[in-house]
Amino acid sequence: MNCHQYKIVYCAPAIYSAGGVERVVSVKSSYFAEVYGYDVTIVVTEGYGKDCFFLISPKVHVVNLHLDFEELWKVSFIKKVYLYFQKQRRYRKLLTKELMRIHPDFTISVLRREINFINSIQDGSKKIGELHVNRSNYRNFTKNDSNIFKRVFAFFWMRDLLRHLKALDRMVVLTDSAKNDWPELSNVIKIPDPLPFRIDSNSNLSTKRIINIGRYAYEKGNDLLLQAWAKVEKRCNDWCLDIYGMGDQQPYQHLIDEMGIDKHRCHLYGSLSNVKEEYLNSSLFVLPSRFEGFGLVIIEAMACGLPVISFDCENGPRNIITNEYDGILVKAFDVDEYAQQILRLTQDYYLRKRIGGAAQTTSWRYAIEDVADKWRTMFDDMMSN
Repeated sequence: MNCHQYKIVYCAPAIYSAGGVERVVSVKSSYFAEVYGYDVTIVVTEGYGKDCFFLISPKVHVVNLHLDFEELWKVSFIKKVYLYFQKQRRYRKLLTKELMRIHPDFTISVLRREINFINSIQDGSKKIGELHVNRSNYRNFTKNDSNIFKRVFAFFWMRDLLRHLKALDRMVVLTDSAKNDWPELSNVIKIPDPLPFRIDSNSNLSTKRIINIGRYAYEKGNDLLLQAWAKVEKRCNDWCLDIYGMGDQQPYQHLIDEMGIDKHRCHLYGSLSNVKEEYLNSSLFVLPSRFEGFGLVIIEAMACGLPVISFDCENGPRNIITNEYDGILVKAFDVDEYAQQILRLTQDYYLRKRIGGAAQTTSWRYAIEDVADKWRTMFDDMMSN
């Protein structure tokens, strides 16, 4: 392929876990290296000695700085503060050393801990931020928090963040809504996440199985999904709900017990690498998230011909799904209506086929070839200016 042979460094916390950012970084890095011939390195801070959860090209170099910021989750507040600044100083020193050694054309940060110093590293690379969450949930500060110290901290934190983001050569966001989130910035460009697999088959939508894939975490809304399912299961006794994801399942198991949900038809599983097979063996995908920066699982499910039911949450789903055409958007967070829409699609095979067919057509716009081409065009533009 005729293109410039760029050197690229990705800065990400980890690639050993089953998260959406890890998946996207693995997919794009592999494509850049395999198809475009770019020299790609991923620099991570976590998961020393662990393999990449998702398939990654052997042409992609992985450098683990062995900093273990995850240690901060397990210690007292005082120790947390001390360790954070200690690790952050070490991160700056080690990342600077790597970038000076590699001399990349582009350094791409997923805007985690390195955003505080990435622009000051004089390695000659152009700095790109890649934001996977919407602005209001970047650090989850509550606007109406009654704690004056938290409000003051949030104000100064956002002011400092904006200074760092303005200094980036480009900031890539995933949706139009996310682009509108940052009126103070003039360097924002929209490039969506790519589909991690090829669109080459689709579900026959006859298996009476509903699927959800996402972390076991408050923002992913599995408590809302289980509340809806408790209403649905009483009215359709031949469908089942399977939930996959990483994280602590215990609170949701307790919820299943409390609501008397039939455990033979509602299962909680861990994370999985071959998600495509699970989509193809299902007939409906449900996304109950309280917010989504994008919603990679939406386009994955669509690519397999599944109708998707999602709350119309901030910010990803409404930028992907056209309601009643290629998916269903339910008023956030109306559990009763959500249950009604699940029932509606379980009871109408032809409606599933119509919406699922349109969904698969929509998913083509997220093919890796098209998304990667947008990145390549941006790289070329940046080098020519």
